[in-house]
Order: sequence, then structure tokens, then C-alpha cells
Amino acid sequence: QVQLVESGGGLVQAGGSLRLSCAASGSASSIPTVAWFRQAPGEERKFVAAVRWSNSRMYYSDSVKGRFTISRDSAKNTVYLQMNSLKPEDTAVYYCAAGSPLLSSLESDSAYRRWGQGTQVTVSS
Repeated sequence: QVQLVESGGGLVQAGGSLRLSCAASGSASSIPTVAWFRQAPGEERKFVAAVRWSNSRMYYSDSVKGRFTISRDSAKNTVYLQMNSLKPEDTAVYYCAAGSPLLSSLESDSAYRRWGQGTQVTVSS
């Protein structure tokens, strides 16, 4: 079974940058898609970005497009989320997830079967 471990969260000022990592153990290359979701206090978990393992095609939510970049390193079985121009509204627990969603369900958390433990990102104003 694939296990996911996130790292890289922390406290940063608005306008700053952070890079999150999602390290996959097991047969990560057999997972079609790895995604990042985030959950702010009192809110539902929301899609942030996703990358298809086979062709590195990337997808982003409108709220992060142009500021965040998702990428993968096949040799390290790791997916990264580079977050630039951070805003206070980006504050949340960030989770990576792995699964086989169709394009129509890419942004649905129910389409992913493996989840990491989450990492806190806090952006101060």
C-alpha cells in the first residue's frame, strides 16, 4: 500500500513562499494522480492542485492559479507544491492525496483513496 507523508509547512508572512513535499512510499508510480487539498478551520476540504503521474499534466484551482506550482520527482517518488505570493486566506492544513480520479472528479476528495497526515501552513498579514 502507498503511504504519503507531507512536510514543509510553517509560518510565513504574506507575500512569502513555502514549498510543501509529499513523499510516497510503496508503488507510487502505480498511482495515476497525486493532488493537494487544504482545509481551513470551519471549512470543508478544498482542492488545490493535482498532477498526473504518467504525463505530469497539472491542474489548479482558480484561487491558486499563477501563484502555486505542482511538480513531481519520479526518482524520489515525491510531489511538491511550490507556493508563492502567499495570502492570509491560504492559511490551512494542507493534505496530499493519491488516487485514480476521472477528470470530472479530479477536484473531489472522495475520488482519492490515500491521504497524508497533513501539514499546517499559516500566513500572517
